[in-house]
Amino acid sequence: VQLQASGGGLVQAGGSLRLSCAASGSTFSRYHMGWYRQVPGKQRQLVARITALGGTDYTDSVKGRFTISRDNAKNTVYLQMSSLKPEDTAVYYCNRVSAGGRGLDSWGQGTLVTVSS
Repeated sequence: VQLQASGGGLVQAGGSLRLSCAASGSTFSRYHMGWYRQVPGKQRQLVARITALGGTDYTDSVKGRFTISRDNAKNTVYLQMSSLKPEDTAVYYCNRVSAGGRGLDSWGQGTLVTVSS
């Protein structure tokens, strides 16, 4: 599966961004998908995931601020980010996600989100 994340940029604290991730393949609707983020020197972290049936969960630090969704007709998963904080600054990636939270495919370039204070 090839994945292309987009939608990052520079935003002020308190602002919003929506990330998109387009996936290849004809079986996208069967995939559990996740958004991850990584800052230099730290491990990549799973921040949100959505199951094939649409169930969602989030890491505590983004609960109530981020919303993951999917459009199977477009082979796309989204991450709506609101009330952004400087600590949300990172490169964001999408991937198929295993039951244990591990990314299953190549990571691609990701999309950079920078939140200024």
